[in-house]
Amino acid sequence: MPRPATKDLTERELEVMHVFWARQELTAQEARDLLAETGRDLTYPTVANLVRTLEDKGFLKQVNDERPFRYVAARSHEDVSGRLLTDLVTRVFGGSREALFVRLLDGRKLTAKERELLESLLKEPGQ
Repeated sequence: MPRPATKDLTERELEVMHVFWARQELTAQEARDLLAETGRDLTYPTVANLVRTLEDKGFLKQVNDERPFRYVAARSHEDVSGRLLTDLVTRVFGGSREALFVRLLDGRKLTAKERELLESLLKEPGQ
């Protein structure tokens, strides 16, 4: 029995979304070519099916009525990454951001740039 359709992104769908976030408006063929340039040489039918699935899930939207169809991201990287990260914290760390931070930094020394960024994020507004 096939698995039920999910609103979540698969790994391949997320790869395709990254191409659209980086380049905005594309055809499925253009997306396939850009993926191939980065070492993900998927067939055109595979990418076209992924694009259609992403449109069905509401992550991409078609912007023209003639072939070849062009698509743009319907949801921003910030929106999608924020939802995925919130889901990760909930499922893996029981909702504890503290546990995430501890695991993320466990046994790893921060670079000066990372430390500066973290300190700027931790400063309360108006201080």
